[in-house]
Amino acid sequence: MSRDPGELTRILRGGDAARDELLPLVYGELRGLAEGRMRGERGEHTLQATALVHEAWIRLAGNDAIEWRDRRHFYGAASEAMRRVLIDHARRVRSEKRGGDRDRVTLGAPEAPSEMGPEELLALDDALSRLEAEDARAAAVVRLRFFSGLSMPDVARALDVSERSAHREWAFARARLFELLEEA
Repeated sequence: MSRDPGELTRILRGGDAARDELLPLVYGELRGLAEGRMRGERGEHTLQATALVHEAWIRLAGNDAIEWRDRRHFYGAASEAMRRVLIDHARRVRSEKRGGDRDRVTLGAPEAPSEMGPEELLALDDALSRLEAEDARAAAVVRLRFFSGLSMPDVARALDVSERSAHREWAFARARLFELLEEA
């Protein structure tokens, strides 16, 4: 999270005039999150961490309709933007290759990433969408933990819950995602 949460919140609430101040304040953290996430991608992945941050930032900054409420809202949106960039990239790669059966996805902590191909990432995205319909907070934990690579203390702060609750949601979300992936 940002070193000065008060400064970040002030800028987030400052509207369009303050958006120019936002990127320099959060770029390092977004880059770190993207690097952590990209370590979990397959070795020959054509998208780099810098490109992931830039694509996510374009989606975030290009949406004038968003009025940031606080850090939690911003980092949740940043996490979702990175996830969408990776999903869109996987769809492009899959459409180029045309097909293949869905493979089993191994979900682990960001410290122990597994390589994930486009088919696996798309299967995970479908399962995550179904999980979100069942339990939005569990899906948010997965986005922040798996796609953004946040530590559990950071996930808890981002969602404004206790670390114990965040761990409980993470355990539930992983188990439910395994079930959803098995059904697919």
